[in-house]
Amino acid sequence: MSFDQIADMLTRIRNAQLARNADTAMPLSKFKLAIAQVLYKQGKISKVSIFSNGDKNFLKLKLKYNQDGTPVIREIKRISKQGCRIYKGKQEIRNVKDGYGFSIVSTSKGLLTGDEAREKRIGGEVVCEIW
Repeated sequence: MSFDQIADMLTRIRNAQLARNADTAMPLSKFKLAIAQVLYKQGKISKVSIFSNGDKNFLKLKLKYNQDGTPVIREIKRISKQGCRIYKGKQEIRNVKDGYGFSIVSTSKGLLTGDEAREKRIGGEVVCEIW
């Protein structure tokens, strides 16, 4: 059985926000960096940085909270899993929570939000949903 690094990343973000941590770190990969950049671009996290510890590189995310201390990311959910990939065509990519959330889709043009994928008229693998 192999290790799902994306599910681990999403769980680290979820757990850090439940514990009200200011940031969270995880081993670096190009795919996780791309997910982090989409989250940053959508305003769900405040900073993405890379640091080294010895010979290993890590990804550090600075989390965002509302004025009342609640996390900006209310829910983060893995959709496509290692054992069951979920692919959607351009017409099948749906709105998340009536437009209050967004999905991250892995396309031939890189990682895009569901709205961007629909706009560019391309489908792909639905990685996760955030709201």
